[in-house]
Amino acid sequence: MDADTASPIRHARSVSTAPAGGGGDRSRPGSALSLSALRAILLDLDGVVYTGSTALPGAAEFFSYLRRSGRRCQCITNNSTLSADQYAAKLAGMGIAVGPEGVLTSSEATAVYLQGYLAPGARVMAIGEEGLVRALLGHGFRLVDREPEVVVCGLDRRLTYERLQRACLAIRAGARLIATNPDLSLPTEGGFLPGNGATLAYLQAATGVSPMVVGKPAATMLEVAMQRIGASPAETAIVGDGLLTDILAGQRAGVTTILVLTGVAQRADLAASPTQPDYVFENLPQLQEALCRGDER
Repeated sequence: MDADTASPIRHARSVSTAPAGGGGDRSRPGSALSLSALRAILLDLDGVVYTGSTALPGAAEFFSYLRRSGRRCQCITNNSTLSADQYAAKLAGMGIAVGPEGVLTSSEATAVYLQGYLAPGARVMAIGEEGLVRALLGHGFRLVDREPEVVVCGLDRRLTYERLQRACLAIRAGARLIATNPDLSLPTEGGFLPGNGATLAYLQAATGVSPMVVGKPAATMLEVAMQRIGASPAETAIVGDGLLTDILAGQRAGVTTILVLTGVAQRADLAASPTQPDYVFENLPQLQEALCRGDER
């Protein structure tokens, strides 16, 4: 579940509902592959696979089905605070067997993106928590507090004014501003709290520099995920619960888009949304049922 709110930023790469039978809806007729042709699935986590620390009904079986059917899968999340190892452990606690290699965080996607144009050992200033620090160090970057080539901004719940000050000075001196994700708010049990997009808004207001965004709704994160599992857009679908995050990212990446109504977006939101998915399902079990029917044809 990524907070489905828009923000005035640039992305790292820009680029009436009809029944489809079997309980699912096809929102953009003729725009996507038939479900049976899909061989790779990019799966959002919070709001799709689980809510908080509780697996949603049918989630574990959906992973088992993907393995049985020979489909490749990559879990993707805009959350930059945890590592893939931590996500794998969280999923295991819910009875879902996914290794760290099966999870792509926005921190990891950002580190991969940076490798495309920074030299090994490049100087990077990181605003973020353990997930971001581990990803950047794991890809060979040198973390510094002064004179960085880039400032990478992820959610940091211990952020100080001094840290913001250093980031602003570095950006004004020419460092590029890279964002793991643009989520303005962070959903918690106590309500919505400031997300990484709130920090980005601060930095943008103080420097006049717009960040380049790697996570959803940019296409970059999905492109990294597809590269990981050797998939092309033509055979890939993203399954998510956010119209302005998951579904918009899927459209920008050129993949089939599947909305499940177990998280942020509800069916009533579709009528007013400028972003329409290719398919709509109530939950993962309904999607699995439709995929099974397609496999049997």
